[in-house]
Amino acid sequence: MDGIKIGYKRVSTVDQNPERQLAGLEVDKLFEDKVSGSSRERPQLQACLDYLREGDTLVVHSIDRLARNLSDLLSILQGLLDKQVSVKFIKENLNFEAGAHDNPFQKLQLQIIGSVAEFERALIRERQREGIEKAKQKGKHLGRPKKITCEMKDKIFEMLEDGLHQTEVARRLNISRQAVYRALKAA
Repeated sequence: MDGIKIGYKRVSTVDQNPERQLAGLEVDKLFEDKVSGSSRERPQLQACLDYLREGDTLVVHSIDRLARNLSDLLSILQGLLDKQVSVKFIKENLNFEAGAHDNPFQKLQLQIIGSVAEFERALIRERQREGIEKAKQKGKHLGRPKKITCEMKDKIFEMLEDGLHQTEVARRLNISRQAVYRALKAA
């Protein structure tokens, strides 16, 4: 009995568009995560892995969409092959057929590509750390912009002096109560 084609897509942030992945490919069912590949919490991947049955084929745009480190990749792939599920990576043009004898060349390719993806991710993190350190040395503010300006702090104190409760001040200024409390603590 022939199984069905299951697609899996993953983007790292909700702002990214997964449409280019598996574009033009027909799949019977599609699972899609919007979460970093380094995250251990990938609910749609887990649902996909649970859904796959013997004879099915998992189709993924590229190896780095399935996993970001080599051990995770090899573990997922071996688990699928043990379950008699075939795996197809479109970008790398790699096919791992369930029930077929191990193809040493494809296994080597998978390990090399997986190692390169892991190495690339480590380089990105290193460059990110260097950039953050340089920004700190230049005195640049890192993180989310501050929502409470000096003028807003003055307004908070003015409203509190007028007898308004912190919750009401927060509501009127369209800020959180925690922001009001932080302004008070900083004063």
